[in-house]
Amino acid sequence: MTRLLSTTVLAATVLAALPAAAETTIRLSTYVNEADIRYEGFTHFADLVAEKTGGSVKVEIFPSATLHGWSEGVDALQGGVSDISWINADNRLPCYAVTSLYPAEVSLEKQTELDAAYAELIRDEAANVGLVPLFNSNYSYDQEWWFEEPIDDIGNLDGKLVRSIGPLVSMMIETWGGEPVFVAPKEVFQSAERGVVDGINMGVATYSSWKLWTVMPYMVNANLFYGNIQYMMNKDKFDALTADEQAALTEAAAETEEWLQPRYESWVDQQVGNAVMAGGGQAVSIPEDQRKDLIASVKDKWDMTVNESCGDDLAEQVRDLLASHAP
Repeated sequence: MTRLLSTTVLAATVLAALPAAAETTIRLSTYVNEADIRYEGFTHFADLVAEKTGGSVKVEIFPSATLHGWSEGVDALQGGVSDISWINADNRLPCYAVTSLYPAEVSLEKQTELDAAYAELIRDEAANVGLVPLFNSNYSYDQEWWFEEPIDDIGNLDGKLVRSIGPLVSMMIETWGGEPVFVAPKEVFQSAERGVVDGINMGVATYSSWKLWTVMPYMVNANLFYGNIQYMMNKDKFDALTADEQAALTEAAAETEEWLQPRYESWVDQQVGNAVMAGGGQAVSIPEDQRKDLIASVKDKWDMTVNESCGDDLAEQVRDLLASHAP
């Protein structure tokens, strides 16, 4: 009996020493691949969540759009395919769809504060479709343009077929004399290689991680956009967490943005530098007056859509926020 009791006590002691099994598993879906610096950000986020919750919440990362396609973030979250996903310009989030990418010059000096303030502006809209904004996917504003050969004026595309990510970017391309073509991120390399498009509009980090410099090496660094493509979470899943777990998740997201921003920007600069120095690429920046003219050429049409989609009050709040962070 004594020996049996000792064995029982020993087993209980061993079990108590083991880390607690995660009670909740959160599936995070991203289109970035493991070569992208943002993947390190997601793993850092997962580590912070595990640490802050004492292991009661585990984040599993699914890269390279393995769980769902580019335009399916809202459906994936609502249908339970994923628990955290990037959200594209979805009509069920009308204001977010037309302001998450916006033609404006912004200063990066207080970037994370700007991103957080933007997320608060679209929080109610997200809640209406069962979502909770969690963090910004980009960590800097890097939506730029690439072509196979140098181009004299991005405002004169002369019929070029240019990859677009949504209706308002398509309007921009059409305003400048080009023809927009929607291509999902994973299909861009083949499209460029086969001549389906003559130019690409895309984030620098995604462009680099997909090794697109080899097919379209001429970059126009235009700095035309504010970008805040949110990763959102299924609200029911978030609400099912304890108050402490919710706080831990939110804190981990904010700390990850702060942690990744300098690493992200350094990595992007390195990728562009490598492409220019070793890969035969070119990167040119447009003059300030040309940048202002290009923004002005599309802003009125863009703002009409923003007013209709957001309502006048929220539209003005978005514009005021961006204006408060102007260079």
